[in-house]
Order: sequence, then C-alpha cells, then structure tokens
Amino acid sequence: MANSLDLGLIGNCQIGALIDATSEIVWCCLPRFDGNPVFCSLLSNSAAADRIGFCSVEMIEQIGAEQTYLANSAVLVTRLTDAQGGVVEITDFAPRFRQYGRMFTPTMLIRTVHRLQGSPRIQLHIRPSHDYGRGLCDITYGSHHIRYVSPNGVMRLSTDASITSIIQEIPFFLEDRITLIFGPDETIPGGIQELAQRFQAETLSYWHEWVRDLGIPFEWQDEVIRAAITLKLNTFDDTGAIIAAMTTSIPEAPDSGRNWDYRYCWIRDSYFVVNALNRLGATRTMEHYLSYLINVVAAAPGTQIQPVYGIDGRARLEENEISTLPGYRGMGPVRVGNQAYEQIQHDVYGSAILAVTHVFFDQRLVNRGDTALFHRLEPLGETAIQVHDQPDAGLWELRGTKRVHTFSSIMCWAACDRLAKIATKLDLAERATYWCTQAERIHATICERAWNERKKAFVASFEGDTMDASLLLMHDVGFLAAEDPRFAGTVVAIERELRHGDFIFRYVEEDDFGAPENAFIVCTYWYIYALVALGRSDEARQLFENLLVRHNQHGLMAEHLDVRTGEQWGNFVQTYSMVGLINSAIRLSKRWDHAF
Repeated sequence: MANSLDLGLIGNCQIGALIDATSEIVWCCLPRFDGNPVFCSLLSNSAAADRIGFCSVEMIEQIGAEQTYLANSAVLVTRLTDAQGGVVEITDFAPRFRQYGRMFTPTMLIRTVHRLQGSPRIQLHIRPSHDYGRGLCDITYGSHHIRYVSPNGVMRLSTDASITSIIQEIPFFLEDRITLIFGPDETIPGGIQELAQRFQAETLSYWHEWVRDLGIPFEWQDEVIRAAITLKLNTFDDTGAIIAAMTTSIPEAPDSGRNWDYRYCWIRDSYFVVNALNRLGATRTMEHYLSYLINVVAAAPGTQIQPVYGIDGRARLEENEISTLPGYRGMGPVRVGNQAYEQIQHDVYGSAILAVTHVFFDQRLVNRGDTALFHRLEPLGETAIQVHDQPDAGLWELRGTKRVHTFSSIMCWAACDRLAKIATKLDLAERATYWCTQAERIHATICERAWNERKKAFVASFEGDTMDASLLLMHDVGFLAAEDPRFAGTVVAIERELRHGDFIFRYVEEDDFGAPENAFIVCTYWYIYALVALGRSDEARQLFENLLVRHNQHGLMAEHLDVRTGEQWGNFVQTYSMVGLINSAIRLSKRWDHAF
C-alpha cells in the first residue's frame, strides 16, 4: 500500500513518532525532533521487501485493522484481526509524567502487543536505519535486549519477547503480551512489562490532568482536545521551541518539488501556536517559548531576527538534499535543513512582540512582563519601523522574488501597536505616545500604498494588484475593525480570486515552482475567522464542518489539501492547521450557558 498521511502521532515533547493505520512506526527521529530518523519508511518505498527504517507488527492472515487514541491522551491503540478471528491490540506511547518534582520525558518509545482473543500469529519487523536511510544499524544483543548501533549512537530495545524471533523475523503465536521498550543504551531495572504498565498509567494520568485544565468550547470538544494535544506534542520542553511539523519533505503537491524540512521553530508559526493554546488556558507553553524567544533575540546581530531557528536556538540551518531516501511515494528530493533561515521576512518582528504581549496582560501568569522586558522589546519595534516599507520574501517565503508585502507591513504595525499598549499598561506615558505615533504612521502608509482602488481591496504588496490570503487576518490582528468597509471589500476580493470550491488558496500567481496546485489549509480557517467577524457565521460553520471531514481518522491535518480529491499533502502534523481548528471552534461554538 502506498504511503499516506492517515497517521497517528505520539510523543512526549522530546521526541515524536508517526504510526500508520496498521501500527507501523513510519517516522521517528532521535534523540529529538530534528535528529536522525531511525524510522523513516514514510520517505521510502513501502512496497520494497528489503526496505529499512521501520518497526511493524505483522499479523499473519490479517483481514482488518482499526486505530484510536485512548481518550484525552497521546496513547495510540491499534487492533489487528486475522481471518480466524484472532485479535491483537498494540499500544504505543512515549512516557511523559511528573517524577521527583520535574517532568520526566525520556528518549523512549514503548510498544506493547496484547492478545485479545483467538490464536493470533504475528511477525515483528524491527529495522531501524541510520543517516537518513543510508543503511541498517549494526546489532549486538543479550538475553533480553538488542542494541542497534550506528554512527549516530546506540538505540537499545529492551523486551520480554524472543530475541531470536525479533532478529530473524520469525513468526510466532502470541500467547499473552509482549513489551518493546526503545530507549537509551541503559539497562532497565526490574520487570520490563511492569515498567511499561506503570509508565503507561502515569502518562495517561498526566494527559488527563493536562486536558482537564483546558478551557474548551462547548461544541467540537473532541476535535479541539485532539488539536491541543497535538500542538503540545510539537513543543520541545528542553528549550521551549515549537516545531512547525514532525516531518521533512512531504511534498505540498505531487511531484511539485515543494519539499521542505519543517522540524524547526518559525517565529511566526510559534506565535500562532502559543496564542491558540493560551485561548484554551494552556499557558505554560507560552512561558517556555518566551524563554526560547528572548534567548534567540539576544543572540541576534543588531536585532535582525531570522524567520526560523533550530530548536536549540542555532541560527544556521544549511539546506541539503539527501540521496539515500527516495521521498514520500518516491517524490523527492528529501531535504534536511531549511534555507529560509537566510531569508528576510519582516513580519517576524510583529510575531515576536505579539507572542510576548500576553505576559504583560494575562493575570494567570506568575512571572509577568515588566519594564525591563518592555525595554528589551523596543529594539525589535525600532527595526519594524525601519523595515515596514522595505521588500522581503513574505510569509510564504518566496525564494526568487522580493517585494513590499502588505502582511509583513501589517505585522510591523502590530509590533508598534502592541508596544504602545504595553507602555500604557506600565504607565510609561512618553513611550506609549512614541509607539502610538509610529503605529499610526505605518498604518497610514499601508492604507495609502496597499489599497487597490480598482479592486476595492487591500492587495498582496504595495502598488500591487494580486491577492494574498494572509490579508484575511487584518481584523484578527487589529489592523481594521470588522465594520470597516475596506475589510469586507478585501474579503470579497479574496473570495473572488482565491476561493476554489470550499477552500482558499494562499495565492494563485506563479512563484519559483509554478502556480500552487493545492489549498493551504490554514487559509480556509483564516477565511472562517473573517466570515465570523463579518457576521456570516452560518457560512463559516458550513465551511468548518466541511474542513473537519477532511481531517484524517484521528482529526489530524497536514499543510495542504487537494481540493478535488480531499487528499492531504505537505508536512505532517502541521501546527498551522491545528491552530486554525482551535480558533475556528472557539469562534463558532455555542456558549456553554446557551447550549441547553
């Protein structure tokens, strides 16, 4: 069967893994999100008998498979059925729970295989690879463990299954339960099965408590909870960074060449994530990200912020093509690194300041923003003033063209606007006046140069005539009031030029790779935001319900959607898309006190 994005995600904010509908682990990087993928069959030929980079439980004479998450958790369960009525249940998770006063997030995946009924016969295929599919790891083993050795390090499998059956891939009857624990090259004290059961119980308890503290809308609760857990799984606890997606090089459309590595922290994307989680009451993610952001800004030369950084805060993300993996469905190239780190994208100054603004106004936080932090933000605002009318690559990261993108300018305005509001909050009257004046000046420039009288709309770039879906956010960031006719005019123009059926394209003009073929999913969510603001909630609700149908079986989404077939494309799971779901549900849901 060809690879698909009908995948489940497990993780613990240190590592993550993607598991297909039959329980094969198709993607997992160690020792962290941007590490070497020990399981990488998502980017290789799934039909090849000698393929490597995966972990599967094959049921002999299998006729059925079903998969679900345990409620309100990141624990995934797959049930396989054979032709004689035998059933096995495979449970996958990465441990995450509080222990000894701190969060325990080991570089560990735990997989248990349990016989539910009949006499199921199974075969284990465990073939971790190294150096992006360059070859199989070397093996050494003992009585209850296998060490997979590579130039990247050692992954140890501790198990109570037959070592011979695993190494030689010999089928066997599953009598009760076996446990597979992938982790560091360390001996596990005590019973393997008992440890797995305890870690599973503790991990379930953690996720149940985390979900219980969320402030969710009345409608679409399951979908919002799954989206929130997914966003949490894309955060890197150690530094506070937030990755855009777990994967690299899933093409935005078939054979498009639009294959990028998303395992890094985009300042823009991270703002959207912390904003969405804050709306649900999950404030710790924002607090951790703030620490990451402040360290990144402090290291930036002359307050010139890049659009993207490594999860460790490193600035250089040199992009290389990998020849050892053919790519998703053979559609290469596979890229590691992202050259976008070299791009000039002026919206990042607004994204950074908008993310930090929460800490000055959110009364739930213990560590609140103060005058010292405000003064550390002001140089970013000064840079926003300098660049607001200068050309850049824009938020869509155009590689061959630069122009003055309207959205970038709007975010520079937002940087100054929020600094004015923060200064007012801190009773810094002189600074409030200064930043308010700068915001007004940038606002006037945008209104003069980005307004297209013929289209009766704001357009993608200064003195331009094309549309850009990011302008749907003009009201959301506070640039225009919902009742401003220019906002409605811009929405109408986007409907006219960028809407294809029930979906919004980010733009339709040709770029470095030709014209976009698929819809960028979050743009339709932005359209829903705009419709709600304009009082067109019935239309918005219908579009939202239509989008939910397009999610995979677990409610997860990639970055792009084929509007003809409904198939997902692009890196997975895409945080942008899950943010759109949360924000749309909050806007559209009935109120709790009006629901009965």
